[in-house]
Amino acid sequence: MAVMNSHNLRIAGAAALVVLGCTSIGSPAAAKPDYSESIKADYDASLGAMWDHFHRNPELSFREYKTAERMAQELRAVPGMQVTEKVGQTGVVGVLKNGAGPVVLVRADMDGLPVPERSGLPNASTVKQVGVDGLEMPVMHACGHDVHITSLVGTARQLARMKDRWKGTVVFIVQPAEERVGGADAMVKDGLYTRFPKPNYALAFHVAAELPTGKISAAEGIQYSSADSVDIRVHGVATHGAAPHLGKDPVYIASQLVVALQGIISREKGPLDPGVITVGAIHGGQKHNIISEFVDLQVTVRANSQEVRDKLIASIERVSKGVGIANGLPDDKLPTVKVTETTPVTVNDAALARRLNSAIGNALGKEVVVPFRQTNMGAEDFAFFVDPSFGIPGYYFAVGGTNPAWIDAAKKGGPPIAGHHSPLFKIDPEPSVRLGVEAMTAAVLDLLKA
Repeated sequence: MAVMNSHNLRIAGAAALVVLGCTSIGSPAAAKPDYSESIKADYDASLGAMWDHFHRNPELSFREYKTAERMAQELRAVPGMQVTEKVGQTGVVGVLKNGAGPVVLVRADMDGLPVPERSGLPNASTVKQVGVDGLEMPVMHACGHDVHITSLVGTARQLARMKDRWKGTVVFIVQPAEERVGGADAMVKDGLYTRFPKPNYALAFHVAAELPTGKISAAEGIQYSSADSVDIRVHGVATHGAAPHLGKDPVYIASQLVVALQGIISREKGPLDPGVITVGAIHGGQKHNIISEFVDLQVTVRANSQEVRDKLIASIERVSKGVGIANGLPDDKLPTVKVTETTPVTVNDAALARRLNSAIGNALGKEVVVPFRQTNMGAEDFAFFVDPSFGIPGYYFAVGGTNPAWIDAAKKGGPPIAGHHSPLFKIDPEPSVRLGVEAMTAAVLDLLKA
């Protein structure tokens, strides 16, 4: 999940920002579908080892070369699958046709994060890789994308096995660079909807650390917030650290700016309108006794509406310049603000969400699908696949990834549950992968009923 905050979540006291609709879901005592045993057998024979491989070997955004190669290999092994590589740089597209009928897009993201893994797992990643920024960094699947791609392969295998139950086309998307919120847009711009069958529906899921295994949750509206990565360069006038009056200290000015940005949230944004401004990185200076020429801030901005998003970005630009002016910077050295990565709000189509929440509940059991709670402002670039201009309804759901025993231990004062993007992040792979395959298979079968 793109650029979520690195923090620990104590599940016991997690407060919801927004509780979104989830209508009556499924039958009260639905038996597991007959394909559950097939999925379990596949996990035992193949998917478990596949998840382990991906977890040990994560790759950074737009550098998922080996991951894409392995995914293309796995999809080509599915009978009837037509596979195309290098879509949107490192993306992979698999097309599985089964007669006339609707087209369903099933998407999984595959990139890892520049995070050193300290999960304590025996298969913890020790990988380092040079990213698109030219920096060598440790790499970890700190957001569960290894679950997503493993489940996508499992779903493809199940649907190929059950062609007597559905008619139409399934387009499997292995997407790069979700963490940089650039991969979905890159695939669309590379002809995803012109080179391949255009979908009537678009589906995806994300494993969720705040949700226990065995549970699924999807909103009938906003599923994830918008996200903007904002780079601010605070300029200064270099001089000796012992003579600050002869220059302009960008470290001091940047420090004022970090605090001033929070005034936008507390005093400009409406208190009932969700929004976040987080300064995630500060870089500047080179020595104790030198006042440097600039300091760089890296900021993430979150909102649940375009109106709030636009207001926050405009206010950041205004406040940045205002702090520069207040410190006497000349016009040509005022802070510069640049939005480098952006994704809009991810909104589920209400009618489709009601339909598929019910279908999954009917297939897997009423108790499996729980009301969606927006507990943070994580973002997703799946929004680019369901841009309103395409007219494609989207359904994005969360799959529980944390063992209930871990949650109980956290409630009793034990280790807190590590959030996404944390070096301590971990999920329980087997129930997460299996439920991801079960739910996605149920959803596709409902949309493509024979």
